[in-house]
Amino acid sequence: MTVDQSTRDKAERLRALGSDSVLVLPNAWDAGSAAVIAAAGALAIGTTSGGVAWSLGRGDGEQAGRDEMIAAAARIAAAVDVPVTVDIEAGYGAAPEEVAKTVTAVVAAGAVGANLEDSKAPGGPLFTPEEQAARIAAARTAAAAAGLPELLLNVRTDVYLFGIGEESGRLDDVLARTAVYADAGADGIFVPGLLDLAVLGELSARSPLPVNVMAGPGGPGVAELVKAGVRRISVGTAITQAAYTAARRATLELLGSGTYEELAGSLDFFQVDGLFHG
Repeated sequence: MTVDQSTRDKAERLRALGSDSVLVLPNAWDAGSAAVIAAAGALAIGTTSGGVAWSLGRGDGEQAGRDEMIAAAARIAAAVDVPVTVDIEAGYGAAPEEVAKTVTAVVAAGAVGANLEDSKAPGGPLFTPEEQAARIAAARTAAAAAGLPELLLNVRTDVYLFGIGEESGRLDDVLARTAVYADAGADGIFVPGLLDLAVLGELSARSPLPVNVMAGPGGPGVAELVKAGVRRISVGTAITQAAYTAARRATLELLGSGTYEELAGSLDFFQVDGLFHG
């Protein structure tokens, strides 16, 4: 596989955004949302597996398969000039060779990063650190073989998200996993479900990898997370949910009062259509 220089440049930009600064990463679910997010000033875009799955009429949790997810990622990457990193869930197969196939497809799609979970299924259990390390190593090897050794591999651990083990031991579990994942070739550790600033501060201080979190309404703001040492901040399905909520509210108003106030203030037709011309 031949990877052009512009893709390599995007991969290096994505790496720099998470190391030289703090990467705030809005999540897109299709080409249209990606184009709007990029036009609003985002320096990089992450896909959201839940949002992509919903747009395809599927539920989250690998109910949409590898081919469908990669096709969506390819459309997103083609629609924007900023780096795109893909949520590949648990890799669409437990075996390292299945993860390798997925990463090879990510590179072919024009994306320059991937998120890989350590959950065997939504809610757990998790792969052992050693099992996940083998999957990470396979992903790393596949990226190099596909011509993009610079691919940024962000590894997600679901210890906090799914409440794995006793609460008092979760930080140590994450730190132990992070050390193993770093040795296997991970570039970042993503810990959804953890927004306690004190715990994040300790994790960030002790982690060998940059710490990433999933933020949202009611949680700490970007400035607070940055102060705690977080290096990458995304919002999962939250923007997708907001868009679908807007559609629901507008429909309820249209079918109820027959008015259109929920549509006021929207991007106009030419603003949106213009994102896809020239």
